[in-house]
Amino acid sequence: MPEAGPPARRAAADTGLGRIRDRSRPRPDPAPGPSHRTAPAAGAASLALRPLLDPPRRPARVIAVFPAALYLEMRGGPEPRVLAVVTSDAGRLPNAVVVVASRREHLFRSVREGADAFVGDGRIEAEGLTVRVRRWWDPSPALGGLRPDALALGVRALEAELTAAGALTAAGPSGGGLAGHPDPDALAAACAAGDLAGAVEAAERIVGLGPGLTPTGDDILCGLLVALRLVGGAVRHGGAVRLADWLGAAVTADAGTRTTALAATLLHCAAAGHAGAEVAAVLRGVAGHEPPQAAVRRLLAVGHTSGTDLAHGVLAGCRAALGGRV
Repeated sequence: MPEAGPPARRAAADTGLGRIRDRSRPRPDPAPGPSHRTAPAAGAASLALRPLLDPPRRPARVIAVFPAALYLEMRGGPEPRVLAVVTSDAGRLPNAVVVVASRREHLFRSVREGADAFVGDGRIEAEGLTVRVRRWWDPSPALGGLRPDALALGVRALEAELTAAGALTAAGPSGGGLAGHPDPDALAAACAAGDLAGAVEAAERIVGLGPGLTPTGDDILCGLLVALRLVGGAVRHGGAVRLADWLGAAVTADAGTRTTALAATLLHCAAAGHAGAEVAAVLRGVAGHEPPQAAVRRLLAVGHTSGTDLAHGVLAGCRAALGGRV
């Protein structure tokens, strides 16, 4: 009789049983590295990041990883020093590169906090991830010229939406990370009165105040600075723009030692008039370019209290830009 061994093995191979047995043996997952990188993801980068992305490749460090966002800090150099890579369904910060992927695709799963990365030559590289910049977006919304009476209508519409959402009461701003703290109210009052010294003193007291990657005090200041510069410029209120200049210089002077790296970068962005997408939409609503209701709702949904804090800063800046100009 012929031997049964080899034909039996051949039959197993023909039916695929041999391959199934091979697959049943546990194999270690390949370690992430250059040889296991996926195809580059396409990204749209904020124009604020051109100084980081256009020059030759430089080292960076991953400082935080979330399902919808990845934050990298450049090693040395001027601001902006922190770059955000975010999915298309995440909030869009003024220092963001938006990738064509949703958080459900787990694009950042191979990247570890503290890992080395590289930024430059039009791309971002981290563990198992490469993002190539294919286009750019402008973080400074174009508001055009704005008449004082139109701004007054826009401010009232913003107040109405914040009141409806519970973020504003007859007593003042409600909620947010510094609810009950006197300095945000003191800052808003000084800005409305054109009190430059008082505004600078109050602003300096809330830099870095509060927990998180973007402390509450910094979120308020970012909303305020952007509104003063952009709305003040649109309504040709030189005092509001000058206030933005002084406040911006004051809060960014030592932000690198008083708050988080991300918040310091965002303060620099705001001082230059660069806004996140949600803040920009609210400013366009104030200027009458789009309905304010949906824009305010999207802004208030950002983060735990960041959206509310940004909204309070935006309102204070818009009120200061309005001043007595009606």
